[in-house]
Amino acid sequence: MNRLPPLNSLRCFESAARHGSFNKAAKELSVTPSAISHQIKGLEGFLGIELFRRTKRKVILTEAGESYLKPIKSIFEQLESATSELKSQQKSGSLRLAVAPAFLTRWLMPRMESFQESYPDIEIEISSSTGLVDFSANDIDMAVYFGSGEWEGIEAHYLRPSRLAPVCNPRLIKPDRPINKPDDMRFYPLLHVTKRKDEWNDWLKQHDLDPNQFRRGLMFSSGSLTAGAAAQGLGISLSDPELVMPEIVDGTLRVLFDQHLITDKAFYLVYEKRRSVTPAMLAFKEWIIEKMVVEDEG
Repeated sequence: MNRLPPLNSLRCFESAARHGSFNKAAKELSVTPSAISHQIKGLEGFLGIELFRRTKRKVILTEAGESYLKPIKSIFEQLESATSELKSQQKSGSLRLAVAPAFLTRWLMPRMESFQESYPDIEIEISSSTGLVDFSANDIDMAVYFGSGEWEGIEAHYLRPSRLAPVCNPRLIKPDRPINKPDDMRFYPLLHVTKRKDEWNDWLKQHDLDPNQFRRGLMFSSGSLTAGAAAQGLGISLSDPELVMPEIVDGTLRVLFDQHLITDKAFYLVYEKRRSVTPAMLAFKEWIIEKMVVEDEG
């Protein structure tokens, strides 16, 4: 490497030779003409060869300079091409995602346009998944899990916590049975998620209430279904207010108490630890984590 001239000197030489002018080279490279002259003198000293003949009005390549320009120009073109290709690869490829239903429909889908605008060449395929993904048995690249963040053989990146609060359709509440405090919910059915049966028990116990005094309502396979049932007036669900914001805005759901279930569960972006991270996977990971940070700060 000590036998190679400085890259900056070569860049100045290539630009000056292409323009036939130190002044134009200086403008292109955002430096002064004297800096260009200094770099080229240094290059000529390194090579022991005169590359330009200087006149009052312009600079002219010597025969040696003409000979040297061709390979140097080709090298810079290759560098630019390689750099452009690398940048293109970072914004292209394919990605297959498996996402928890509520997170998919309520958080991810409304924001996917932003990802597509940033990475238009990434082909993305999304499927809904209510459980853990067997990465070795299918072609899923990444998934969004809801849980503790500890899964064997899985790399997990924290996204956001679980924020579950009681919500229901205002029409459910009877005039003679108002809900002014948590204990008032015992007159109404509580909707449950099949694989998360203890959530209501835990929420009620956090408020010093006996779960046995409350009515058990219908059970559903996912949080999005319990929220949908609550919007239909079938009972009260524990839902993430951010994920049911459209229903809250249109009045089909109301947050009864802004007191969240205290839990160690959260949403995580996951993939196999042994899996090589592709440019598309890295792009999605950086995008979704940045989105989470920006929205939490906002």
